[in-house]
Amino acid sequence: MKPLSKLPSLGLALALTMPVLSGAALAGDRKPTDEERASIEQTLRDAGYTSWKDIEFDNGQWEVDDAVGPDGREYDIKLHAQGFGIIEVREDD
Repeated sequence: MKPLSKLPSLGLALALTMPVLSGAALAGDRKPTDEERASIEQTLRDAGYTSWKDIEFDNGQWEVDDAVGPDGREYDIKLHAQGFGIIEVREDD
């Protein structure tokens, strides 16, 4: 059996695969279209939120960062991918 150092193609294959894997992991994160943003923002306003920072699609759901609630506190919010209903609200630390 050859030592691993004698198998340059394995190292090359791993080196070439790494950028592809990291790019694929980032492919799920995206900003909303204008239509999606309008629907998400309407959901947030209807729930009493007055402002927010980032909105992005990640892990199969919408994520809103630093949304200011009716109580003046900041929250991170997750919404359904379709229909944009709120599924989770966490106070921002």
